[in-house]
Amino acid sequence: MNNRLSEIGPQQRRKIRTGIYSICSSCSMVLETALEQAGRNRSDLIIESTCNQVNQYGGYAAMTPADFATYVKGLAAKTGFPDDRLMIGGDHLGPYPWRHEAAKNAMDKAERLVKDYVSAGYGKIHIDCGMPLGGDAVDTAFISPELSAERTLRLCQAAETVRSDMQRKQGLPLYVIGAEAPSPGGSLQDAHTIPVTDPQEISHFLTVCRDLFCREGQEDAWQRVVAIVVQPGIDFGPDSFVPYDPVRARPLSRFHGRLPGNMTYEVHSTDFQDEKSLTKMVTDHFALLKTGPVLTFAFREAVFALAHMENELVKGNKNAQPSGIMTVIDREMALSTENWRSHVREDSEDARVFRLYGFTDRVRYYWNAPAVKMAYARLMKNLDRPIPGGLISQYLPEAHRDIIDGKLAAKPVFLIRHRIAKALDPYLNACCSER
Repeated sequence: MNNRLSEIGPQQRRKIRTGIYSICSSCSMVLETALEQAGRNRSDLIIESTCNQVNQYGGYAAMTPADFATYVKGLAAKTGFPDDRLMIGGDHLGPYPWRHEAAKNAMDKAERLVKDYVSAGYGKIHIDCGMPLGGDAVDTAFISPELSAERTLRLCQAAETVRSDMQRKQGLPLYVIGAEAPSPGGSLQDAHTIPVTDPQEISHFLTVCRDLFCREGQEDAWQRVVAIVVQPGIDFGPDSFVPYDPVRARPLSRFHGRLPGNMTYEVHSTDFQDEKSLTKMVTDHFALLKTGPVLTFAFREAVFALAHMENELVKGNKNAQPSGIMTVIDREMALSTENWRSHVREDSEDARVFRLYGFTDRVRYYWNAPAVKMAYARLMKNLDRPIPGGLISQYLPEAHRDIIDGKLAAKPVFLIRHRIAKALDPYLNACCSER
């Protein structure tokens, strides 16, 4: 798998359209669906966790890097996905979770974070040191390329000290550098404010990094930098997204031919781009596509659709115990606002709608709440019965067509996975190689 990732940049420069998608999620239904789909199509798969989601303190997923690696490998074994086609990656690894602390404390914790990720067997490491830390004398969202490069090198050196013999044999870990990414989870407020990365800024940053890495004896690690994160002008927010515009991204696309070594471009927040846009992005050398929220959004869509079917099926049944899952989730989100408040305008009269149905899918943070888990289990139990085709057609029409064609069973779990698979299809198709 590491060879495949290292070959994408050189293949792109030989005009071979090839790419790979990376899923950043801890949702078991999303990951199992992705593993099964990639297995059927004999394609490679990268599954990643972020520094906020998984870290040495547990993160919001309540998992350490070792826990997450074990979890993903267990799902892969369950679905029969081959080990040699799976890579586990770390996203935005750096001081971001502790950015408000003093720089020394934040970087010390970031070192421990990166070491734990590499020690757990992660093969793809995105080092992100672009943000200012407590005490930095800057008043912008990004620090200087020189300081960012120094901190990137420090974390790379930390990662190299804990490489296992097996990782050395396999040439791992592979690194991604750069901070030109939208805020995790979607941050679109105004489409006119989304910049496209300036190729000259990339050139300068790469030169600074290369010189620093080589001066400090990290030439081998530098050769394993397989991508730099760039912004081709896309993002999404609670109620909209900006589609890829190849004209705006053309100078950045052309610069790909000047990237050193095996490097290519990695792009974040590709969620909700259609297949045509994703395919064009890969053609234009934006070859590593990161996704996640669109898949948990699809999971949420399917569960809410099932909830509507449940409501219809229990009407008039005095002995029924409906799950009330939508009401339960709404209540949990109203009681605990920290996971959605910054993504929904407080003065919006549609705040409730955006937190429940918004493209940023803040609902994903609440599925493990005890009350929500209980309601979900009740929903699955209530729908463990023949579901009338008309209801499925009403709320999940794509699934109904596949049921008629004999491709899908009308069971709740299969209906959910079907919806997730449909959201994954554009990535699978966009990343197919063309010679």
